[in-house]
Amino acid sequence: MFKISEPNERDVELFIAGQRNLPFTYKEVGATNTTPPTGYTVDHNRIQLGEGESTYECAVEALKNWQQFDLGWVTIVPRGVVVETGATVAVKARAFGTWSLNACRVVYVIDEPRRFGFAYGTLPDHVERGEERFFVEWLDDDSVWYDILAFSRPQHPIVKLSAPLARRLQKRFARESLARMKSATDLIRG
Repeated sequence: MFKISEPNERDVELFIAGQRNLPFTYKEVGATNTTPPTGYTVDHNRIQLGEGESTYECAVEALKNWQQFDLGWVTIVPRGVVVETGATVAVKARAFGTWSLNACRVVYVIDEPRRFGFAYGTLPDHVERGEERFFVEWLDDDSVWYDILAFSRPQHPIVKLSAPLARRLQKRFARESLARMKSATDLIRG
């Protein structure tokens, strides 16, 4: 959904209600937990957040609160959605003078002692088609990493026509999401 003005809470509520029970727009659901499929653009970005249990716990808390999306020009709506399989959200973004809402549903959650993350997949009213995984892991060497893995291809006609601009926004999101998780982890640890 594209709009000239910022979508309000009611717009978001109606948008998500209309997408909640619709199927994913791609057949390779869950593939970010194995091997991304061919025929898509694959992006893999990673940053070390620090070391130790405190850093890991802060990073997990940040992911559970969708802080990797708190970028100013993009956010998850509605706020406060619990990260659980089946949760439906919208990515609200402002770019090139317009606002967009893009529907996604959480495909799976990884919740292990030293690994936490989740993936969401695109629903019919999303400008792209594919899946994105957000993941934090605490390795045996005590380092803590934030990792984003995505596969996508344009779905909306405007995005298909402006593919280079869409790729620029995807790369910007990844870069800023990595930085946001680094700063969120640093802030939480004090």
